[in-house]
Amino acid sequence: MTGLTRRLSSLIYYIQKFYWKMVTAKPSLFLIAAIAIAASIFFLGGGLYDLLERPLVAAFASGGRIIFYYPYGINEQFVAESLFVMIVYAIAVVGLLLTYESTKYAYRPRQAFMLLFVGCTFIFVAYVCIEYLLLAR
Repeated sequence: MTGLTRRLSSLIYYIQKFYWKMVTAKPSLFLIAAIAIAASIFFLGGGLYDLLERPLVAAFASGGRIIFYYPYGINEQFVAESLFVMIVYAIAVVGLLLTYESTKYAYRPRQAFMLLFVGCTFIFVAYVCIEYLLLAR
């Protein structure tokens, strides 16, 4: 009986130790920011709609071409459309991060300008893609 109580007490000790590590854990700010940005892109891109409604991936139009956006309707979407929007939002976030990083190179103007130019280009491309998708309806 003493062996069982010893094992039980050591199990309780390890559970308490694990609980204390979980309570006092501090994840890095980078990890928290990355999870928040990924969740924002997922929700804004329509990922929750895709999980709940289970729409079609894409559809075939006349002429044998594939459409990935749902024409003539704002209440429906395909999975490919939401994936496209999520990718475009991710490109925009990368552009914003590059423009932010360009401010750190004030004493190297060429590198700062290149980062700023590439970041603004990413933002502009994302904007044009989203506007095209909205106007294609």
